[in-house]
Amino acid sequence: MIRKLILILIILGFSTGISHTQSFVKTTELFRKTDVNNSGGSLNIIQDPALDTLLSRYILANRNLREKYTYAGMYGWRIQIFNSSTRNAREESAKVKAEFMTKFPDLEITSDIIFENPGYFKVRVGDFRSKTEATKLFLLISKEFPDAYIVPDFIKFPELNIK
Repeated sequence: MIRKLILILIILGFSTGISHTQSFVKTTELFRKTDVNNSGGSLNIIQDPALDTLLSRYILANRNLREKYTYAGMYGWRIQIFNSSTRNAREESAKVKAEFMTKFPDLEITSDIIFENPGYFKVRVGDFRSKTEATKLFLLISKEFPDAYIVPDFIKFPELNIK
């Protein structure tokens, strides 16, 4: 009985320590005025405390995305033209990527080989902000790659043509 009580206390101690390490962001901290000029008015934020919790979760989720991907981006759509987990999937994925580049040289879209555990190699092409954009190109690509399909993915930000 005593052993169970000690074990429960140890588990509770670890769990409170783990939950305490997550940062909590308050909305008032986000809108803190850094300007020294005090000639302006004041901002009073009256809101439900649950919004601070949701905001903290959103910030934490996006921080995890930045750690997972090596590039800045957003949620979007891509076209997956290859997926395999066989022994020679790495070589096959490189061949499919090269085949795509030779069949569609005039399309200026990205093509990436992605590795996902437990041993899947995938070839995904394009960075589309909407499913409609992806569908236009999918109709063209699906003639050459009949196993292709549209998947939601984290895409790179589109290039800005600023002159």
